[in-house]
Amino acid sequence: MMLILLLMFLVLQYSTNVYSFDRSYCASMAKPSVYKDGEMVVAAFFPLSTIVLDFMTEDPRNMTYYVQYICIYSHLPWKKAFVMMADQDTDLRLQLNAKNYQIVLAMVFAIEEINQNPHILPNVSLGYDIYNVLFNEWWTLDRCITWLSGPKKYVTNYTCRREMKSVAVLTGVSSIISSNIATLLGLYKYPQLAIGSFDLNLNNHDQFPDLYQMASKDLSLAHGIVSLLNYFHWNWVGLIVSEGQKGVEIISDLGAEMDRNKICVDFVEMLPVTEVSFLASRQLNPTRLLKSSANVIIAYGDSDFLRGFLFYLKHTLVTMKVWIMNSEWDIFLHSKHFILQSFHGSLIFAHHHKEISGFGNFMQSVHPSKYPEDFYLRKFWFYFFNCSFADDDCNTLENCAPNVSLNESPKNSFDTVMTEYAYNTYNAVYAVAHSLHEILLHQAEVKPTRKAEDLMFPAWKLHPFLKNMQFNNPAGEQVNLDEKMKLNADYDILNYWNFPEGLGLKVKVGQFSPYDPFGQQLSLSEDMIEWATEITETPQSVCSESCGPGYRKSLPEGKAACCFVCTPCPENEISNETDVDQCVQCLDHQYVNTERNHCLQKSMTFLDYDDPLGIGLSCTALCFSALSALVLGIFVKKQDTPIVKANNRTLSYILLLTLHFCFLCPFLFIGHPNTATCILQQTTFGVLFTVAVSTVLAKTITVVLAYKVTAPGRRIRWLLVTRAPNFIVPICTFIQIVLCGVWLGNSPPFVDTDTHSEQEHIIVLCNNGSVTAFYCMLGYLGALALGSFTVAFLARNLPDTFNEAKFLTFSMLVFCSVWVTFLPVYHSTKGKVMVAVEVFSILASSAGLLGCIFAPKCYIILLRPEKNSIQGLRDKIHYRSKS
Repeated sequence: MMLILLLMFLVLQYSTNVYSFDRSYCASMAKPSVYKDGEMVVAAFFPLSTIVLDFMTEDPRNMTYYVQYICIYSHLPWKKAFVMMADQDTDLRLQLNAKNYQIVLAMVFAIEEINQNPHILPNVSLGYDIYNVLFNEWWTLDRCITWLSGPKKYVTNYTCRREMKSVAVLTGVSSIISSNIATLLGLYKYPQLAIGSFDLNLNNHDQFPDLYQMASKDLSLAHGIVSLLNYFHWNWVGLIVSEGQKGVEIISDLGAEMDRNKICVDFVEMLPVTEVSFLASRQLNPTRLLKSSANVIIAYGDSDFLRGFLFYLKHTLVTMKVWIMNSEWDIFLHSKHFILQSFHGSLIFAHHHKEISGFGNFMQSVHPSKYPEDFYLRKFWFYFFNCSFADDDCNTLENCAPNVSLNESPKNSFDTVMTEYAYNTYNAVYAVAHSLHEILLHQAEVKPTRKAEDLMFPAWKLHPFLKNMQFNNPAGEQVNLDEKMKLNADYDILNYWNFPEGLGLKVKVGQFSPYDPFGQQLSLSEDMIEWATEITETPQSVCSESCGPGYRKSLPEGKAACCFVCTPCPENEISNETDVDQCVQCLDHQYVNTERNHCLQKSMTFLDYDDPLGIGLSCTALCFSALSALVLGIFVKKQDTPIVKANNRTLSYILLLTLHFCFLCPFLFIGHPNTATCILQQTTFGVLFTVAVSTVLAKTITVVLAYKVTAPGRRIRWLLVTRAPNFIVPICTFIQIVLCGVWLGNSPPFVDTDTHSEQEHIIVLCNNGSVTAFYCMLGYLGALALGSFTVAFLARNLPDTFNEAKFLTFSMLVFCSVWVTFLPVYHSTKGKVMVAVEVFSILASSAGLLGCIFAPKCYIILLRPEKNSIQGLRDKIHYRSKS
């Protein structure tokens, strides 16, 4: 396998299209043009060769002198030119651009098709006059003047030609060539058709009124390049463009499209086109390319720019970079001077066009014997097929391989498939032919003629027909010379394969069409792409690694938009995509998972009987409720005993019954809330505890009155006799009922949900409605409790037989302590814990009243019955009197 690759490498190295004309005298001979006569002739100026100068000096004035010098003497034989340059410190070579020669063949093919077509220019033959120009003003103008005046240019603005049959001029592929020629031909109003990429500068009708561009517009090219960047998620790129107005427009269009898609530029290099085109200048700093963190570099410009840009990098090996170019370079670079691995894996946007039927057969039939006037064909056969020139005749080839054609030439040296510029040339010839056909039809209507001399007319008369020319070429595609109606181009995405070096293949790997629906404009076969040397998988080109789900981008001050840091999403916010600018807040009924990349549905929860907290409170409430019922039963059974009769037996029954219901009150708080339970929760709690506290207050006042009555000379006996303390309970209770009634009438409690207290749950609870009414109810109850405690505290030392005043004081102390503690705890908790705190306070305060007041009495009734009798009471009084 290695042997095969080595053989392929050697073959490709040998079969290159860059040749020095000094290998043979005949090979170095050149005529001014390739000419074939016809009744009408189409002229053309194409770059078919390139001068390469390796300077021993770096003085730019010397460089300019050498270029001007060789262009002035370009009409001399090349060997003589070489001799004239031998004393200069230069290495001068003329490289034949084999790939550009396909443009000449496309022009010849189109003219032959038209000559054979009876429907276009019948009985009129077209010829061609093709000149080779370099990317240089001196050379270009020299050849243009030669075409206008003839080979002997002794007198300016005078022609040695007997007749001028040329009706139009084709120029390109460089916009520099077209603009230089247009400046001169504008004096003669010659129709000029440029076959290069569409250039807005050439579209200036005030400066170039007689120039027509064949290429489609590139208005969607920036969108196509950005679509490719988005496809591979490349958002950190370098940009190399040409200087001048075109470069500024490129940066503006491409920059605006990048900004809309959040793609950043690491660096921008602007190169002078005029120097790029001819000289191996050293103005590009390769260190910036090598040190850049951007792995994708966009080289945006016309073929001039790209050709010169390759010269810039001739001594630099740039690896691990992906190049994106907007045009095909039209010159093959020899490995002796260029390291093309730098561009292996590049992606090129080329105009899409249909295949021209018959062009392949034409290429198969091309032979020097068929076109003896074309000296370039003889050179191709000499170099590609090992032919030799006859000793005495440079127009005759010998020892050629039989039955060979251009299709068998090395693929890296000559394109057999029609290129973009060849296709534009083909359409340009047809545009001229259709215009000639129309003008001849117009002349035939005005003045019928059959003489060939009468076919001649000034070339400027062709302009009215060219300006509005619109037709379908033989491939079925529409060609339009009217700039306002010119369509945007579709693009083929080509992948440049140059490994092993010299392979030079351009493989179509995708397509971009601005006319397809959005999102479907770019189609790509990623598995066909060969990436740059040393890249084994799809490369990445980002300033910062993507922020995954759960994070958002945060831009440090002074950094580009693509150089961000990843910050976790705030609480209750998520991001489920990469590289989001802002996290999204979950809805109230949702909560964030641990990774903060998904919102989960919250489950409904409340203080339920199945909850451990609910079970504990429910059991406690039942136990205390049963205990209060037991105490009530004991008191009823022992109702005639002194301890039960003491301090108003009825109030004791009321208090025990109220406490029994107070212990059952928590069941209104436990379970799924509904409207009824929400209304009854706080009102029932308030009314029951008002009854309990007012009962304690009545019992305390009864103790005080009982002591006051036993004192001699007191007049308040009637209060005790009339049982006035018993009215305290209904009066105090009535006031609380009124407060609760107002509360329920204005803003009653209702069922509500708490979505914030617990992350994973929605708590169903009762909203108190009016907070003011709720605290008024609690305030009234607190004031009543404080009053009861105060009265009980003042009466604690009264000589009571069973010390009930002290028990009442202690019970109210416990009651007040519980509810004073309740308020801060209640406000510091949320959700069902808050409900549990209120239930616990109800149970604790009720248990305090039950235990402190009735536990001592039950102890005497059950365990010390001797004290619960008349005799025991007398013994106690006697003992107290004796003491």
